[in-house]
Amino acid sequence: MFQNLAVFETAHAMAVHAGKKQAVVAQNVANADTPGYIARDLPSFKDMYAPRETGGQMARATRDGHLHGVRAGAVADIMVQDKTFASPDGNTVSIETEMLRGTDAKRQHDRALAIYKSAITVLRSSLGRQ
Repeated sequence: MFQNLAVFETAHAMAVHAGKKQAVVAQNVANADTPGYIARDLPSFKDMYAPRETGGQMARATRDGHLHGVRAGAVADIMVQDKTFASPDGNTVSIETEMLRGTDAKRQHDRALAIYKSAITVLRSSLGRQ
């Protein structure tokens, strides 16, 4: 009954997504002065992990033999280019935008931890443990 709780899987996936998003932000900031560098971003957690039937765009592969799926950790395959801002040298990184994206990633990570802690509290209460 308690072997596979979806709430823990979702919280874990949300924390992993936040970490990947923070890595992409760090890469963008590191290349802020690189001429011709195009800023990258990840789709939102909602868009990446929603089932296809409800409008989600990303299937997940659990092994190499799966077709049309993305293996965990394949960030390069799911990054989107952000060309909303361009400097004269062709660089599209905006430090202000990256600061907002970094803050969003931290909030997402904090939200994942709060969900995990809340689910642990409910599970402990249901077992009669405080």
